[in-house]
Amino acid sequence: MSDEQKTFTEHLSELRKRLIVAIAAIVAASFGVFGFAGRIAEFVMRPASGLSFVYLSPPELFMSYVKLSLIAGIAAASPIVLYQVWAFVKPALSKRERRSIAASLLLGEIFFAAGGAFAFLVIVPFTIKFFLSYASTSVQPLFSIKEYFDFVSSLVLSFGAAFELPMACAALGALGVLSAKSLAKGRRLAILGIFIAAAVLTPPDVVSQILLALPMLGLYELSHLILRVIDARRSRRAKVAEAEAGTALA
Repeated sequence: MSDEQKTFTEHLSELRKRLIVAIAAIVAASFGVFGFAGRIAEFVMRPASGLSFVYLSPPELFMSYVKLSLIAGIAAASPIVLYQVWAFVKPALSKRERRSIAASLLLGEIFFAAGGAFAFLVIVPFTIKFFLSYASTSVQPLFSIKEYFDFVSSLVLSFGAAFELPMACAALGALGVLSAKSLAKGRRLAILGIFIAAAVLTPPDVVSQILLALPMLGLYELSHLILRVIDARRSRRAKVAEAEAGTALA
């Protein structure tokens, strides 16, 4: 086996090991959280307090608890998963890229949590209140526990993913893949893409789509500002390096 093949095999072996560690962490965390699934369910149902919930088939409530436990397990194991990602890509990065990617991973998790919290504390109560306004004396709301959990989890995960946009752009900008100029140039297509993504990520109602699209537009502009700062710093470093090279030649 040549050195190149051996190196490629070693990379695949390391990737497999880190995937196993990440999956094992998620499974272990999910099993650990399952014992508190009832309390987690009560917490998730708070925005709809005072309403009645039902489950329409024998396994529905149990499977809903399993899904909640899996989501909570992923959240609990996310530091381990992110570390595995970081440890795998770290050797291929320069020192400056390592700092940028490490900061992006850390801030990305914070932004994801902020997006999920914003959805749960603001968007979910608002949308539930909006839809309940259509109830009447002849039509009373009775929520299926599965549909409610799916509704809440889709909003929380969608907003969490949407809030990752600035950090993803910052990481790509640090690697030189994305620039503020390219982001500004593609603004019209981005606006269209944001509304399409909002329609795909949220439940099938216009209200949720608009409530996700509007923050995403703001995050897009924030990403543009972050990339402008990154581009300005890169330009200053290039000028300093050019000046130092000119001084050395003189």
